[in-house]
Amino acid sequence: MAGQSRSSNSLVVPQASAALDQMKYEVAQELGIQIPQDGYYGYMATRDAGALGGYITRKLVQIAEQQLAGSNFTR
Repeated sequence: MAGQSRSSNSLVVPQASAALDQMKYEVAQELGIQIPQDGYYGYMATRDAGALGGYITRKLVQIAEQQLAGSNFTR
């Protein structure tokens, strides 16, 4: 099961999986957090995991806001 998530969350756009993984590694590098090579996050400090998830969320919101600002999105 190495490298696989046990999360029950599913992606709205499954094709985004590779891009999200790449973002995870880039954000971890920016924050100086070492991503486990075996894919097991059990030894990662809770603080590091939370920082990683929070920063990824902020970046995703920023990307979405930029895309919305560049388009005429109306509902």
